[in-house]
Amino acid sequence: MRFNLTEKKVLSTPPLMYLVGLFLVPMLIMVFISFCEPGAYGGIEPLIQKTNTNHIALNLTLDSYKFAFSSKFIWQLFLRSMMFSLITTFLCLLFGYPLALMIAKSSRKYRDILMLLVIIPFWSCFLIRVYAWMIILGPSSVVNHMINYIVVLLGHEPINLLYSSFAVIICLVYINLPFMILPLYANLEKHDDSIIEASRDLGATRFQSFLKVTIPLSMPGILAGCGLVFIPSIGMFVVPELVGNNCSLMIGNLIKQQFLQTMNWPLGSVTAIIMTLSVVGISLFVGVLASRMNGLKYANK
Repeated sequence: MRFNLTEKKVLSTPPLMYLVGLFLVPMLIMVFISFCEPGAYGGIEPLIQKTNTNHIALNLTLDSYKFAFSSKFIWQLFLRSMMFSLITTFLCLLFGYPLALMIAKSSRKYRDILMLLVIIPFWSCFLIRVYAWMIILGPSSVVNHMINYIVVLLGHEPINLLYSSFAVIICLVYINLPFMILPLYANLEKHDDSIIEASRDLGATRFQSFLKVTIPLSMPGILAGCGLVFIPSIGMFVVPELVGNNCSLMIGNLIKQQFLQTMNWPLGSVTAIIMTLSVVGISLFVGVLASRMNGLKYANK
């Protein structure tokens, strides 16, 4: 079924309006605010003002950019966000790949049930799931008592699981794990088992077949899953705010603080632009790698 030029324009207009209205326009407004002076009581100063000589001047400045790029605190938050996101992505891949492989190799009867179990967490509210982990990791929880019992037996002081970097990473992994499993499963399900059998016939062990055939064939799914996990994790602010402490805040918390508490909109806009450009750069990098991975050419001969 082919569409003519007019039909293509009609079909592409609604999504184009959606992208322009909800992504491009807010991004341009944020860029504009980043060059403004912060208002005395929040917001921004008027764009046009009169000087002492009654001349009209534009009230634009690069002070927010200078402060952001010279602030050690902002870069520490950004690097911490990168580190937390990388750890989260690695753990999701470590736990998600075996689970996705098991689901893909299961019979159709059990495969649907297993996929349902992966999707079930999406049926509940995001905040409810985070609050559940606050109960699990709380000081009165069974998990906390068991871990601290072992820690004390080893001769160390009891530790606090909640309000720590550990709690932040645990919640990030739990929330983002389905986003790693789903693209991996979609990729692994399409693998031709005859290729694995051919590698075994040529003398490869089960582990060698997995390492030299299955993993290279699943690289597009791995890259897609890593992108879907890493990008939301780096801008997360709800999880560090609820289960973290001052040493586990991320760049998203700073952006929220600048807009809603400190009311320094220009600095918040600059910080958001830095994070957005970083995410766009990573997305383009992952997209280029994924587009070049055509499956079989990455399987070692």
